[in-house]
Parts: sequence; C-alpha cells; structure tokens
Amino acid sequence: MTRLVVRVLSLALCAVSAGAAAASERAAASPQQTIAATARKIVKIHGAGGLRGLESYQTGVLVSPQGHVVTMMSTVLDSDELDCVLDDGRRYRAALLGVDPRREVAVLAIDAEELPSFLLGTETTAAERVPVGTRIFALSNLFGVAVGDERVSVQHGVVSAAVPLEARRGGYEVPYRGVVYILDCTTSNPGSAGGAVVDWRGRLVGMLGKELRSSGSGTWLNYAVPVDEVAAAYAEIVGGVGQSAPRPAAPTAGGSVFDLLQLGVVLVPDLLDRTPPFIESVVPGSAAAEAGLQADDLVIAVGGRTVASRTALQQTVGDLAEGDPVRLSIVRAGAIVECELGPRPRVERKR
Repeated sequence: MTRLVVRVLSLALCAVSAGAAAASERAAASPQQTIAATARKIVKIHGAGGLRGLESYQTGVLVSPQGHVVTMMSTVLDSDELDCVLDDGRRYRAALLGVDPRREVAVLAIDAEELPSFLLGTETTAAERVPVGTRIFALSNLFGVAVGDERVSVQHGVVSAAVPLEARRGGYEVPYRGVVYILDCTTSNPGSAGGAVVDWRGRLVGMLGKELRSSGSGTWLNYAVPVDEVAAAYAEIVGGVGQSAPRPAAPTAGGSVFDLLQLGVVLVPDLLDRTPPFIESVVPGSAAAEAGLQADDLVIAVGGRTVASRTALQQTVGDLAEGDPVRLSIVRAGAIVECELGPRPRVERKR
C-alpha cells in the first residue's frame, strides 16, 4: 500500500512538472513576442519593376549577422540599385551574391554587422520538415504597404499539405519540382515572395514563394519552400559551388554591352523595355551550338547572376573579364539546364 501511494505521488509530481514546463514554454514567448522577434529579421527589398504585374518590391530574410539576406529570384533583383530596408527603418544598398536557378533562391548582401538574424541549421530554424497541421505565422511586405520603419504584415495559418510543386508562371512551367508547404492563408500576393514562415516558437520553417498557379487546376498557390531547401541553396551560393566568385548584382557603370552573336547566340528582338532573354536561333558550329543551346531557350542567369531582360544579359556577359568562363543557366521545357560556352572573347569594337 505504501509503495502504491509513493508511485501515485511520483506520477502526480511528474504530471505537474510536465504541465509546469509546458506552461513555462508557452509563457516564454507569446504570439506577439514571436511576431516582433521575427519581424526584426525581415527586410523590405526595393529594386526593378513598377509596371503592372512587375512590382518593384518584395521581401527577404536575414540569415547572417553580417547581412546576408535570402529571398526569391525575380525581376525585382534586376536593378542597378537594390535597397534593403530593415525593421527599424535603416536602409542599405544590397549586392546580389548569386542565385540558385533550380530552387529560384537568391542571396543578397548588405554592409552591416551584428544584425538580428536566423542562423540556418541551428535552433532558430526547424531541425526537420514540420508536419501537416503545424501552426505558422507568415511575415512579408505584401502589397508593399510597409515603408521605412513600419512593420511588415503578418498572417496566421497552418501547414495544410506538403506536396511536390507543379506550377506555372505565365506560359512556362517553374523549374523547382521539390516538396513545398501548402498554407491555408493567402500568401500569393505581390511583395510576399521571400517572406518568412515561422512556427509558434519562432523557428524558421520556410520561405514564401512567388505568385504561381497550379498546373492542374489553375488556382493560385499559397506555398512556402521548406527551410532545408533554402539552407542548401544558401550554402551553395555562399560557398560558390559551381559558380564564379560573388559579384555585384548590377553591371558596373560604363560597363560594356556584349554582343552574344560572338558566341553564336541570336536573341529575340529588343521590342520592349525589358524584353526577356529568349534565344531566337543558334549559329551552327559556334560555341553556343557546341554547348547545346537551342532556339526558345530562356536565359535566367549568367554565372549565378540573375538576368531578367535581353539588355541585362548582354551587360552581365560584358562585365565578365576577357577569358572568364561564360556559364548560362537556361529554362528549357520547364527544367533548368546549365551550359558553358567557353571563355568570353574580346569585345569587338565598332568603328
């Protein structure tokens, strides 16, 4: 009888201790505190755009105290002047370190120190993919409503599914085919791309994706790229895997415009202010033909530097030093293909 009483008391004490620990954990950070702590790690990005369907703003997430920012690859980054505005209103000029064309993740760098940030692969991020039903907060500068030191917007929801992404943007399929989190809140908004998705404890679990439609149903997708995919892209970009050394995002002032015909690439005519860099044809026997480039290929990056227009492609190749390798990332039939065209030849000057 005495042993039974002792055992019951022990179980009761364990239950009380567990309840106290859970209550203490809940009390450690209220939703408001979690949101405030996360918002300090979010940046508002301003760059190219300004036309309908091509907004000039989006969101990024600080992942290093030294000012590294992860975001989604987009036309916003195709700018000579990329500005990042912190939660407290401080404004910094940003440089594009590189992109991961398959995951469509980009990394920016700002000249700052000791910034509040998530540290990928530590306790500030999820150790593994979170289960369906996980409660989340999504923070982003949707519709560009936050300016200066105004705080970004917050949405509350849950992870409703984890499925492979099958979506399209305009007329072509997106290249990423990995698993994404489908969210039950409406995050497919202008400016949301690159925002943070955190769980109720404030751990980073994913990054908000672009405005996309499902390939099957045509409905808008509210999704996030899991943090392990973001971390892998960040490691490859910062580590320079398969890329040249990090370079500024924009062409330098007075940089030359390279004629891609020297490599055997004929681009579509420059009919618009930002004509996409589609390849119209390839000269037989040229470096482009030997590299396997084809008509209708869409060039999206040069050596890890995103290019969203015909002019940006010519300027970015022109910024390469003579003899540097010309590495193009292209979209073909919904997949990313890497092509190397050999060393960049001397720029032919017109007389």
